[in-house]
Amino acid sequence: MKYSEYKPRPDLLKDRIILVTGAGDGIGRAAALSYALHGATVVLHGRTLNKLEVIYDEIESLGAPQPAILPLQLSSASPRDYELLVDTLDKQFGRLDGILHNAGILGERTELENYPADIWDDVMAVNLRAPFVLTQELLPLLKKSESASVVFASSGVGRETRERWGAYSVSKIAIEAVSELFAKENTHPNLRFNCINPGATRTAMRAKAFPDEDPKTLATPEMIMPAYLYLMGDDSLALNGQSIDDQD
Repeated sequence: MKYSEYKPRPDLLKDRIILVTGAGDGIGRAAALSYALHGATVVLHGRTLNKLEVIYDEIESLGAPQPAILPLQLSSASPRDYELLVDTLDKQFGRLDGILHNAGILGERTELENYPADIWDDVMAVNLRAPFVLTQELLPLLKKSESASVVFASSGVGRETRERWGAYSVSKIAIEAVSELFAKENTHPNLRFNCINPGATRTAMRAKAFPDEDPKTLATPEMIMPAYLYLMGDDSLALNGQSIDDQD
């Protein structure tokens, strides 16, 4: 399937409650807006509250359902933080219909021989531990949904190792395994887990990873949204334990 040609119906995500991590900018921001415009109540997660407030206002001004804001520092979140998060979502909504695990950090582009261990730990905390723990903690709310979709962000370097991608590559290879394990072990018929590799996209992280690249040659986050909508809506109900490439 060529995802760029997917045409979601306008009410694809009507009445859905969807959590988007890393919603402050880039792909997360585009996904939050896109989900809201297709009817979802979006729970905006990010590190920077004022960025989330700007997106909150933008969603409201577009006449989409009123979003919610959920600031949480993924790299240092404690069990108590997660407990409060689940409690807040449960009290406010009573269920969760989707998670887009978009938050991530690049770390260093250097050989493992020189890779700083503290940065390695940070990358693993945000890119691997947080999506695993967050999914685990939110499973009771996801199971209350009539149809829930959990989407993990992968990468081309999450399929095969590439020199000087260090912790980022390892974290993405591992997140593919996490998604697959959740899918294989899942016994709940209304719940599915998949990965998406967005491909080369015009984001701040991409610019940091490829400083010499001309960003104008890349797809914008808005251009790659059809696949993100597809995975979150009911048109992909048959998809579970898969990893798709957005731009192939």
